[in-house]
Amino acid sequence: MDVAMMIRYRLDELGLDQRDLARAAGVTESYVSQLLTRKKAPPAPDRTGIYDRMDRFLKLPHGELGRAAGAHLKEELKRRLGDIAPLFPELRDLLLRKCAPDQIAQVRAIFEQQAFGELERLLARQLLHVAGLGSDVLHITPKQRDRLDAIIAGWAWDAATFALEITMTRRTRGVDPTKHFEYVEREEPVQREQGLEEFLRNPALSGTATPQELAYLRALRLQDRRPTALFYYRELQNLRDPLHFRAP
Repeated sequence: MDVAMMIRYRLDELGLDQRDLARAAGVTESYVSQLLTRKKAPPAPDRTGIYDRMDRFLKLPHGELGRAAGAHLKEELKRRLGDIAPLFPELRDLLLRKCAPDQIAQVRAIFEQQAFGELERLLARQLLHVAGLGSDVLHITPKQRDRLDAIIAGWAWDAATFALEITMTRRTRGVDPTKHFEYVEREEPVQREQGLEEFLRNPALSGTATPQELAYLRALRLQDRRPTALFYYRELQNLRDPLHFRAP
C-alpha cells in the first residue's frame, strides 16, 4: 500500500477529510490533494517532518508513512533507470584521477559520505558540458567516459564557493584551455531562469522546498540551455531521494 492509499484509507476510517489533515500537517489543502491524487510525488522521509505529523493525526505507528514513502521512491528510481546500470564507480574514479593532487583526499572523503551527492553531480555535469558530451550524469557510456578522459586534463575547486577550474588537454584554435565556473551567490542582481521563476511561483512544485534546497536550485547554471519548471522540481526530488545519499 503506497502513501496516498494509506492516507485515504485512514481518513475514511476516521471520518476525516483532506482539510483536517492539511491543518494538522501544517501544509495547504492543495498540497494534500495533489499528494493523494499522485500528482505530487511523496517527499523523501529524511527531508521532511510531514510524515511524523500525519502519522500522529491519522493514529498510525510512528514512521509508517515514512517507510511507505521510502519504498515508493526506491520503486520510482528503478522504474526511471530501467535496466541501464549507471556507471557511478567508473565515473567517480575518473573524477578523482583528474582532481588537483592536493585536493584528492578532501574530495574523496566528500564522495564517500554520499552515494552520488551534490559535489559529485555538479562536477560530473560540468565536466561533461565542457567536453561537449551533454549533461546526463546518470547514464554515461564507456565511450563517453573514454572521451571525457581524453579531453579533460584536470580540475580544481574552491570548497567555500564551489568555483571550478577545468583544464582541457590542449588549446584549440587559440582558445584558453582553462575554463572557470563560479557558483557563489553575488550581491549584484542576477537574472534568474524563467523556469526557476515559474517553479518558485507554483506552490505545487516548490511549496515544500527548504531554504537550503532553494539555494542549491538557484545556484544551478546550465550553459546554453533553458530548463523548465519541471526540471527544477525533478532536481529537487533527486536531491531529496535517500538512494542518492549515504547515511552519516
